[in-house]
Amino acid sequence: MAVLNEEQEMLRDMAREWSTNESPVAEFRKIRASGAPEAFNPAAYKAMAEMGWTGVIIPEEHGGSDFGWMSVGLIVEELGKTLTASPLIASTLAASAIILGGTEEQKSKWLPKIASGEAIATLAIDEGPHHAPANIASSVSDGKLSGVKAFVHEAHAADLFVVAAIDGLYLVENGTGMSLSARKLTDQRSHAEVTYAGAVASKLEGGDDNLLEQILDRARILTACEMLGMAQRVFDTTLDYLKQRVQFNQVLASFQALQHRMADLFGELASMRSAVEGGLQALDAGFRVSEAACIAKARANDVLHQISREGVQLHGGMGMTDEYDIGFYLKRARILEASWGSSSYLRNRFANLSSY
Repeated sequence: MAVLNEEQEMLRDMAREWSTNESPVAEFRKIRASGAPEAFNPAAYKAMAEMGWTGVIIPEEHGGSDFGWMSVGLIVEELGKTLTASPLIASTLAASAIILGGTEEQKSKWLPKIASGEAIATLAIDEGPHHAPANIASSVSDGKLSGVKAFVHEAHAADLFVVAAIDGLYLVENGTGMSLSARKLTDQRSHAEVTYAGAVASKLEGGDDNLLEQILDRARILTACEMLGMAQRVFDTTLDYLKQRVQFNQVLASFQALQHRMADLFGELASMRSAVEGGLQALDAGFRVSEAACIAKARANDVLHQISREGVQLHGGMGMTDEYDIGFYLKRARILEASWGSSSYLRNRFANLSSY
């Protein structure tokens, strides 16, 4: 496990306490039942902003705390454990794009609003059914954006979109020249197809030619943090169930075959944690980030897929019912596995990076 400083330990403990007490899975059930398109509790997100979580990677001069990626990763992991629905990841990633590529005017306009929770931002990248950042057809002419983005996370509540076009990244405010069509996915969160038809776009002129991949690497690592929290909770919940459930007059945890399966999962979870924390450390150090992002997300994809599947199976028939929370983790897992690159895509990218 990563060695944390005192501030990071306090931040992690605060996030753990808040998510456990204020945002358990029961809160997600309420959000799901409400059917609200934004699919999160605005009051809960306001509380996150008041605790400073929305500005962790934003510089102090723009209203943030600049605590680094490890710090925000710890928060996201704890929120993942309780399936807390919020636009925190999306807004953090959009803020990082503005930090890396925005002009001083763009930074001054948007970063304080994102840090305070006043504005919600998100990324709009992929245009097809699979993650393929090389296949971007959206274009900007005379400051007007045209194109379609297939799966935009947290789109319904977003005030600002960081949009990938042929010639770079652009900031587009929610308003005229764009329309949303909700995508109902298995995790019951906010996803939409966004169509741009003459929306006013402001280009991120800073950064380098690799700006899009820099943002995607951050998306992969931060998404892997949520997946790590989910995997840890599924493992813990399943282990507790095996210790309590009696079958053939014996506790399930006493069966050697099940002990071996849980031992295998424990080892996989440890390797996942190492990969994800390595990604966060690479981000904070600014060293070999792309390679670390591929490793973190690919390992997260593989391990969460296995743990979520085993968790449902080891719960038996009860695992398939809506009464048990375990199925929610599997459904969310499948969406996150496809986000920002499947394992095969990331392994291929890693091989190409390593060949240079």
